[in-house]
Amino acid sequence: MDTPQNTALMRALAEVPGPLPTSGVVHITLPHTERFTVVGNHLAQNAALSTVAVGFAVRIQSLPQGTEVGIKALAARFPEGEKLIAAALRELEAHGYLQRTRVRLPNGRMVTRTVFCNHPEALLRPRPADASKRGPDLVAAPVAVSVPAHVPDPDPAPAPATPHVTAPAPETHQVPAPSPVTRQSVTDHRPVSTPRLVPPPTAPKAPPRPLPQPRELTPGLQQAAAALLSDLRRHAPELVLSEADIERLTPATATWLERDAHPDTIRQALTTDLPQPVKYPAKFVRHRLTVLLPPPLPGAEELAPARPRTVVIPLQTCEGCERAFRSRTPSLCRDCRTACEQPAA
Repeated sequence: MDTPQNTALMRALAEVPGPLPTSGVVHITLPHTERFTVVGNHLAQNAALSTVAVGFAVRIQSLPQGTEVGIKALAARFPEGEKLIAAALRELEAHGYLQRTRVRLPNGRMVTRTVFCNHPEALLRPRPADASKRGPDLVAAPVAVSVPAHVPDPDPAPAPATPHVTAPAPETHQVPAPSPVTRQSVTDHRPVSTPRLVPPPTAPKAPPRPLPQPRELTPGLQQAAAALLSDLRRHAPELVLSEADIERLTPATATWLERDAHPDTIRQALTTDLPQPVKYPAKFVRHRLTVLLPPPLPGAEELAPARPRTVVIPLQTCEGCERAFRSRTPSLCRDCRTACEQPAA
């Protein structure tokens, strides 16, 4: 006995007018009246995108605005793993559908803002002057919220009693090969050459700077540095460091003291202009100890003004009269040279 769904499909297939194709898919199109999302063929038939990326693009479009669409949020909502979701989001970023930026809120907190555009290539088209009067299709642009979406509901709408059944002819065109400038038109399915909206690649993060190390960590320097780090919470309650953090940051603080930095100067550098809130006090203190490290104080020789260089011409002995005179090379003195030149004249 067949299931009701298979029976309904067979009945709808029997009502399809015209001859059916011998192979390939046969579309049974039922009109949606509520709870649906419009997806363009430029996304659904994009051969440069993986099926996973296309699926997540459709899922993000179906979510309401303000829904969290981070990797962990999507992994908690859908069965795919975090690595697969991260790869799909990177594909959507590379093709201009998704953009993630770090912004600072008025309270100082850093958050990730996600912007999703359902048709990024339309942003490159020239807009008429009366675009705002002709309808929303000419002013499509991404909004600066977590995700734009239509009415959310992944469940399909119930079919009406007498559905309108159509059977489009089998498509004879081929899906274009992956190309950075080829897309498929939403209306006539013809390849149209347009530049692809691709955001610039994200620059790789530079490796963190190593912690400063003193030339010699004496017991006095170590004790003074540990005491200074332990006392930070009296001046800034947000900077509460554990014993392990203090032990790890003591050499960097000792480097400041070794370079003749006053404890009040170090304390002011670590507690001034704190972000709100300070999520990781140890990382924050490590960053400032590394980035704001002052250079060693110059010595007396380095501060002394440069003296002008004096050129001393050595003494030479005249080969004729053996009189001493100054010259860079051994030769005759002036009188001997004059006496030698007169007979020749």
